Parts: sequence; structure tokens; C-alpha cells
Amino acid sequence: MKKIFIITLLLLTACAPAQESQVVLPQLLPTATAYIDPSYPTAEASVNTAQQVVAGVDVRLNRAWMEGKSVNADVCFTMPDASDWSIWAASLSYSGIVLQEYGTTLISLQEAANGQPGLRCDTLTFVVAPDADLTNATIIIDAIAAPPQPSDYCDIYLPKIQQALLERGTGVSVDCLDVNGTLTMQILGKPAEMSQEQAEQLVYSDEFYTVRGPWSFPFNLSQ
Repeated sequence: MKKIFIITLLLLTACAPAQESQVVLPQLLPTATAYIDPSYPTAEASVNTAQQVVAGVDVRLNRAWMEGKSVNADVCFTMPDASDWSIWAASLSYSGIVLQEYGTTLISLQEAANGQPGLRCDTLTFVVAPDADLTNATIIIDAIAAPPQPSDYCDIYLPKIQQALLERGTGVSVDCLDVNGTLTMQILGKPAEMSQEQAEQLVYSDEFYTVRGPWSFPFNLSQ
């Protein structure tokens, strides 16, 4: 009986399922994270020319500096009249590169008083490459402008436009007429070969509300 019991025990042990083997996965190392500086350095520029007067408009570059990828400049200019004047075109040139895209932030606006012209100040911001060489750079204010409201054409610009069209012999005539109770500048006559669109381009040209420079301000910004 003992022999039968031992044989049965051996058979049961042989037929038992094998113990599952443990699989040990290699431990994954954490991936590297790029270092990002939480703050950008600020560098002040050395401005060679801080003030220029062109076409009767005094433009001053009060300060220029770099902060991160942005080149900033505080620019003030005297306004020719009480219209809503602003910087119309500007650029930043360095190392053969010319940037014409920029942002503006109004700093202050002072109306004309006591015989002194109005003064507007803005911060111009240009975005440059991280490795930009600004040791020999120039900020250029190409033009300031005061885009008119519809009523301004009759109140302010009509005489100037009429005189320019006459001096150039364009054959285009304009005047202000009452349209639904509002004085509105209208094209009264034009040469037969001139389209209405061509006549409007002459009459509503931005030259009548734009003062062109340029006002150039070289600066040195060593990094």
C-alpha cells in the first residue's frame, strides 16, 4: 500500500503545471528635458543719433533695448496738426537684413498747447533671430500718417487735394456736396479715358495725410 501511495504522489507531481517564470523588465531611465531659462536678459543699446527733424517733424529715439528676441525702441514725434497721427511705416536693419514688421504700443499722447505742437510717444517692437548681430543696426521711421475720417476730407484735406490735382494736370475735379445731410467729397469730373478706380486712387492717395521721412537712428547693441 505504501508503494502505491508513493507512486501516485510522484505521478501527480510530474503532471502538475510548471510554475510561471517571472519576467523582469529593464528599468527605463527618465528622458532628458531641454533647459529653458525662465528669464531673458535685457541689454541697453548705445544710440548714436537721438533726434532728427525732417519735413518739419521732430522725431526722437529716447531709448533702445533688447529683451529676449525683441528689439524695442521708445520713439516720440511732434504732430503736424490735431489729427490722429501715428507711425505709418518703420523698419529695423542689421547685417544686411531689413525687418518691416513691427508692433506699436502707445506710451503717451500730449495735445498741442501754448504754441507747442502735440507730441506722441510709442514703443516699437521688432522680433529678431536669437543670434542677430546688432552691433551696427539702424531703426528707420519711414513715415507718419493720420488716416482721415470721411468728414476730414471736406473739413481738412479738400483744398490740398484740389490744388495737387490742378498742378499735375490730371483733369480730375472734386468738391464737397451735401449727401443725405452730410458734406461728402465727390469726384465731379475726370478724363474719359480714366476709369473711376484710377480717379479715386489719385483723390484718396495717402500722400495727402502722410509725412514721409526718413528719420534714421543708428545704434549699437552688443550682446
